[in-house]
Amino acid sequence: MNPHSPALAGVELSLNRQVQPLVEQLVAQAAALRVAVRRDPLGPTIVDAGIEAPGSIAAGLLIGEICMGGFGQVGLRSGAVDGWPSWLEARSSQPVLACLASQYAGWSLAASKEETGGKKFFSLGSGPARALAAKEALFAELGYRDRAERGVIVLEVDRAPPAVILEKLLRDCGLAPEALTVVLTPTSSLAGTTQVVARVLEVALHKAHELGFDLSQVVDGVATAPLPSPSPDGVEAMGRTNDAILYGGRVHLAVRGGDDAARDLAQRLPSRNSKDYGRSFAQIFKDVEYDFYKIDGALFAPAEVWVSNVDSGRTWHAGALDMDLLRKLWLDAE
Repeated sequence: MNPHSPALAGVELSLNRQVQPLVEQLVAQAAALRVAVRRDPLGPTIVDAGIEAPGSIAAGLLIGEICMGGFGQVGLRSGAVDGWPSWLEARSSQPVLACLASQYAGWSLAASKEETGGKKFFSLGSGPARALAAKEALFAELGYRDRAERGVIVLEVDRAPPAVILEKLLRDCGLAPEALTVVLTPTSSLAGTTQVVARVLEVALHKAHELGFDLSQVVDGVATAPLPSPSPDGVEAMGRTNDAILYGGRVHLAVRGGDDAARDLAQRLPSRNSKDYGRSFAQIFKDVEYDFYKIDGALFAPAEVWVSNVDSGRTWHAGALDMDLLRKLWLDAE
């Protein structure tokens, strides 16, 4: 538990209002981005970014910014000199708001076979609508809840959510049916892989929170990670996005406060502090019989961390990328 005051207490910025121009852009440019847009019979707008529609990396970049509530930027750059051809960069000058109050996939949305009338459904919701519902204990800790007339949520799924889930979203977010947009991004798609790897900064913020660092002292952040090709296998696709961050994620945080706290954060944050470090995430997941809770929590962190204290001007560095491991996992031999 963070012993400090809520990081977003008094913040009046609205994620869901800020993000609306990006949502409108996604819908307006659907054909160019290779996504499909339809209106569900219940009223919400459904954006398919990789189930029936092919989707694209460009769609994933835009969805990554939507996940950050419009308070972050996600870009693509060439980076072959770093050992992989394509790299994502995520940055924000409102990192706690953009990453933890919005981008973090923390809203559990589940429905039984009886509720769906067929196959059970489960997804973790990410994006601005989380802050409208504020169902997670995290929002009380952050001291933030959004109020807006429109909302958007992103689901990592390979099928559209059933009516019972849409009804729950509308009820918990307090939205009129036509005011909700639901974006669907299976991890095995181009857009899905892209938007998950774009969470590299968010992973660092979440780990900092778990370590008890005072999030109100985090003032800026920028992060990069290599972008792998998606895999048609669901577990392998999830493994690649995690490996991109655990072994290829590089984060630079700007913080305020004491040097001791900044130095401690840099030293404790990298993924190599985990006993599970050094193997592919897909293999680790299989070894624990697909139970996330059996994985060492210290693993969920970027590979390399730089922490700069803007009050003292000092910077600390810990961890390192393991591009040899990623190339071994991702690159086919000639």
